[in-house]
Amino acid sequence: MKLVNLALTAAVALLAGPALAQDLPDLGGRTIKAVTENAYTPLNFADPKSGEGIGWEYDAFNEIAKRLNLKVEWNLASWDTMIEAIRQGQYDVGMDGITINDERRKQVDFSDPYMKSEQFMLVRADEERFTEAESFAESEDFLVGAQAGTTNFYAAVYNLLDGNEQNPRIKLFDTFGASVQALKTGDVDTVLMDAASAKGYMGASPDSFKIIGEPLGTDEFGFIFTPGSDLVGPVNAAILAMAEDGTIEKLNQKWFFEYQSKQ
Repeated sequence: MKLVNLALTAAVALLAGPALAQDLPDLGGRTIKAVTENAYTPLNFADPKSGEGIGWEYDAFNEIAKRLNLKVEWNLASWDTMIEAIRQGQYDVGMDGITINDERRKQVDFSDPYMKSEQFMLVRADEERFTEAESFAESEDFLVGAQAGTTNFYAAVYNLLDGNEQNPRIKLFDTFGASVQALKTGDVDTVLMDAASAKGYMGASPDSFKIIGEPLGTDEFGFIFTPGSDLVGPVNAAILAMAEDGTIEKLNQKWFFEYQSKQ
């Protein structure tokens, strides 16, 4: 029951904002370039059977595009290049469980938040040496895996350890998935992630992982756009409409519960 509650917490959409529920604009069938990483289960990832990109964010933005009369050209990019690529206009919209914060607002425009997420400690299923952040921090032997520049990295720096971004106890990986694999093989001792993604990994490998401790921080996810983009207002209106008509909740049910139950 506790894990279900964690997933529900992560899946709540925080959609209060300036957009109003009304007739949505028709954007004329224009084609826009969307980008993600395909490495953040269950928001965006490669289908293990087909290799096709699937997940909550794919479904959500495809629905937004349908309502606004847009055509979406999907692209892949690494996390460390995505925000700059959006800023420069290489893509029109990006999504990768991207936390809305003031530093990123200086580089790109954000949509209204479509999801709230809390950061938790994912550990191996047989972990008994520590049970929460305090006992983890006490031993220099315990290591945390992270992807540089991500919310998970900064939560590790400031909420788990001592605020030093060069702390040798933080082991950096090129992708989020690689840090989780390092946890599984014992190369690190915890990885911080939102409860929704943690439940995705636990559902895919139920005997490998568990969550411990209390949440270490709360984040709001938003789509990112090139500064000054005319897509922000229409996308905000579509997000709000999807929240009000139950579409957001249906996506939560599909990806945080039904998909994982099939694994």
